[in-house]
Amino acid sequence: MPKDAAGHLTPGRISARLDVPQGIPRPEYVWKPAPARFTGSNVKNSDQIEKIRRAGRIAAQAIDLAGAAAVPGVSTDQLDKIVHEFVVSQGAYPSTLGYRNYPKSCCTSINEVICHGIPDDTVLEEGDIVNIDVTAYLDGFHGDSNKTFEVGQVSGRVHDLVERTREALQRGMSVVAPGREVNVIGRAIESYAKRFGYGVVRDFTGHGIGEAFHSGLIIPHYDTNVYADVMEVGMVFTIEPMLTLGTHTWDIWQDQWTILTKDKSITAQFEHTLVVTETGFDILTLP
Repeated sequence: MPKDAAGHLTPGRISARLDVPQGIPRPEYVWKPAPARFTGSNVKNSDQIEKIRRAGRIAAQAIDLAGAAAVPGVSTDQLDKIVHEFVVSQGAYPSTLGYRNYPKSCCTSINEVICHGIPDDTVLEEGDIVNIDVTAYLDGFHGDSNKTFEVGQVSGRVHDLVERTREALQRGMSVVAPGREVNVIGRAIESYAKRFGYGVVRDFTGHGIGEAFHSGLIIPHYDTNVYADVMEVGMVFTIEPMLTLGTHTWDIWQDQWTILTKDKSITAQFEHTLVVTETGFDILTLP
């Protein structure tokens, strides 16, 4: 039966860590408490942008492969294995594996989970939605993307949330242009989401990306004047709005990763990595 307003997820069992072939270069932070502080620029040259695009293409292809397998009866651990095996087959490293000791190669966030859901033995059911978030590291650069997939037939209300969250990402990207402050992105997203009464998650944001998984640049998804970095040609970052059928406030599980809506309302997310161009933007995470 399709789910509607709220979820009822509980933690599952997390399987053993998957291995990465020794010949694949790892990011510097793997299995360390925290990454090194990034001191470089958020503006990339053409060679760096193409490296991010190649990493981003691998991430996007992995998401689509796992998304095609997101059907009733499949566990999120199985989705993680699909992602892991594809990413390493391309000579890339799954960026989440070992990031601040995160144990898996992607994030799988079901129903009321906003983000950072850890793949485990939880089995997808008819009417669920699941977000699959993959970042690939290749030739010294990360590419980061995610999509929300419907599992079987979902309720009309949940389907609308998914499609409108996809559109919210498009609205956010559409205002990207050199000379504008990054906060215009959040303004565009929230003004659209408010038309439907959706919650707009504030505390988890888009971010600068490239040599670093998270550079320190913050891209808000809500209306605020706090983040006022000015977009420049060559600047690379993610936009990844998270919309909910209820509150924007959240709780965290004891695993210190899984973020879920405080009222257990259903939530969806979409993400691209993009670069600012002279005329707008170019998406770097297309399959």
